[in-house]
Amino acid sequence: MAEIRIRQGNQKISCPDGSNLLDALLEGGAFVDNPCSGKGICGKCKVKLLSGKVSAMTETEAGLLKEEEIKAGIRLSCLTEIYGEAEIELLKKEGRHKVLTRGYMPEFQMDSYESGYGIVIDIGTTTVVTALVELATGKELANASMINAQKHYGLDVLTRITYEYEHPDRGVRELQDAIVHSINGMIGEVCEEADVPRGEIRKIHVAANCTMTHMLLGVDARSIGRSPYRPEFIKAQTCMAREIGIEAAEDTKLYCLPQVSAYIGADIVAGAYVCELHKEQKNVLFIDIGTNGEIVLVSNGRILCCSCAAGPALEGMNISSGMRAAEGAIEDVEITEKGVRLKVIGDQKPVGICGSGILAVVKELLRTGLVKKTGVFVKKEKLKDEDYRKAMIRLNGTKREFILHENPEILVTQGDVRQVQLAKGAILSGFMALLNKAGISMDDLDKVMIAGQFGAHLPADSLTGVGILPEEVKDKLVYVGNSSKTGAYMTLMSKRVKEEVEALAEEMEYMELAETDNYERIFTESMIFPTF
Repeated sequence: MAEIRIRQGNQKISCPDGSNLLDALLEGGAFVDNPCSGKGICGKCKVKLLSGKVSAMTETEAGLLKEEEIKAGIRLSCLTEIYGEAEIELLKKEGRHKVLTRGYMPEFQMDSYESGYGIVIDIGTTTVVTALVELATGKELANASMINAQKHYGLDVLTRITYEYEHPDRGVRELQDAIVHSINGMIGEVCEEADVPRGEIRKIHVAANCTMTHMLLGVDARSIGRSPYRPEFIKAQTCMAREIGIEAAEDTKLYCLPQVSAYIGADIVAGAYVCELHKEQKNVLFIDIGTNGEIVLVSNGRILCCSCAAGPALEGMNISSGMRAAEGAIEDVEITEKGVRLKVIGDQKPVGICGSGILAVVKELLRTGLVKKTGVFVKKEKLKDEDYRKAMIRLNGTKREFILHENPEILVTQGDVRQVQLAKGAILSGFMALLNKAGISMDDLDKVMIAGQFGAHLPADSLTGVGILPEEVKDKLVYVGNSSKTGAYMTLMSKRVKEEVEALAEEMEYMELAETDNYERIFTESMIFPTF
């Protein structure tokens, strides 16, 4: 057997000799950033080896580390095997994150309750929000939020589905256990804050994307990740909460809102209902921007929807210095002749850049001409010596990089710009494909509604500045916040709303972008950045 000693907290983890270090740390409950789920791609699962015997460093691992990191004993835990005793130091702590818990709510008629409490939960791929509601009054007594504990198995749904493929004997159970454990912790937190016994919880309503709903209920999600991408269910699901391990009363019922398809989930159905798209007479676009960009268009009595793979770049992942929106993350940037001005979450020393920050810096790179509309950095040698921009760019071999911050070193690479460009192309092409399907133009739109955790932190200048949304809609944007949680709250408080949400899911028409006429051309054109 091998034994890993973690310097922070003197924690010890035992594992078989030759075990993968990342797997051992995760199974032992240690926090390790792991965006790619141990594929050896992202280079984020760094630990410092203080002593002990481990496997030799491979060329792949060396290519993902800086020379000074290698000299300091830094290793990628996913590419390292452990033998005998070893001592390590974890390099990242899990900081406090900005999580959106509220959103717009329309007026509706609540049912009458005499007593009891309800729980509403919004399960996103990245974050989970839970609220305790007094059923007699509809008052929200307390709320809690956290990063989805399934992050250990990958930051996006496809990576988590891949985990189920790779571990058919335990993957479904482990992913379910992770989210159920999180929910139990948050229910305990809100009940303690409001001084309410768990036994008085009568109903739990959940809005989540299709994959998260499957994983919560312990249903194999692998069919979502392979053609023809058909989930095991799309209709609303009801079961006893205790059946899946949620700690509440014996008779507490769990209700999961309905889905439309594998990639248009209950979170989007809830958002569409909250924004009253089913009553809308004008041309309205609803978009939830995250790892996937889900888009709904209402026009001429039809409710069209699609999903585009924006990738994790817009949430700070797949970026060389990327991180989630936690303390120390750069969230806004301004490039001036006097230098680079940064806005950092928590007013702390910057340690990385989150999604809103990477959009802000790319917008500034475009505005100042450091990046062309094709997404390529300007050549350093073409800038005059007296040009303030020249010192901001450096060459790494033949690759150009923008120096965002010097100590610690935080860079924006050509690859980072490409990641944003791919995300921009995916979202805008989905936007354009829906407009084409409806037979309307950009000018015909009356309103664009931005929902979700990520979208709430994006100013219009960033969205239109990098071209995720076109300049024409800049004055038509409406931010609606966490509409997924609001939709779950409304179904909790009204049987009529619950029925109408289920009817709306049936009414929404899903469009597969890959099967859309001329989609490749639309996507290619959508990749071009705007000019200033």
